[in-house]
Amino acid sequence: MVRKILVVEDDEPILDLMDLLIRRLGYEPVLISNGPDALEAARRDPPALILLDIMMTPINGWEFLEKLRAEPAFREIPVIIFSASPSVEEKMAKINDPLLGVLHKPVSLTELKAGIERYIR
Repeated sequence: MVRKILVVEDDEPILDLMDLLIRRLGYEPVLISNGPDALEAARRDPPALILLDIMMTPINGWEFLEKLRAEPAFREIPVIIFSASPSVEEKMAKINDPLLGVLHKPVSLTELKAGIERYIR
């Protein structure tokens, strides 16, 4: 069974790139361009991991993460923040979530693979 990775990203070219890279790594990407639709997709079919952009509308990545973690069924799903912002680590340090990681844009296939394999075994 191929494990699903939910990619929540509002930039279409980045979403297309993540689709290609995640497929190359042997996972099945589920591509969603906004937080509300991503929450619904996760409820329908919980992924093995979520790759999450921060700068989105109508809710940003931090709001998505808060809504996700509020639901008991999603507290154990690893989330990798995928952002170009250097201030992400400051915010993450305040959250204290062992299932929360970060990858900085742009990301290489090697970095993406290492990030995913840290949480999916």
